[in-house]
Amino acid sequence: MGSRKQDSAIARKEANKDVIKARLNDCPSSPRKMRLVADIIRGEKVDKALYILKYSKKEASNKLEKLLLSAIANWQTKNEGADIEEANLIVKEIFVDSARQLKRLRPAPQGRGYRIRKRSNHVTLILGNKEN
Repeated sequence: MGSRKQDSAIARKEANKDVIKARLNDCPSSPRKMRLVADIIRGEKVDKALYILKYSKKEASNKLEKLLLSAIANWQTKNEGADIEEANLIVKEIFVDSARQLKRLRPAPQGRGYRIRKRSNHVTLILGNKEN
């Protein structure tokens, strides 16, 4: 690796030191349904976001709750001995991208077939500290 590339890699690593990520890949629900729940918790404190997800009726909230708990566990491994309540963690970013689609055919009248697209998505959740 060249010296400039190595310097930029070290700088990127230092910049991402305080950033905690968790990803959910190939979740078998449509991105539109997942974005409805993701928009609710964006910018909220972690404990409030967990509360919202726990008592939401949407199916996507169960998957996002597990993802948020995974991100909290990632934060705990990076910050040994630190307390979550004092850390003031918020859901800094959450975004939902579409993933691959399974294409199926449904029988239709007169020998035709209608295409059904079973969608899936990728969710990325980033935790950060609340800047005062």
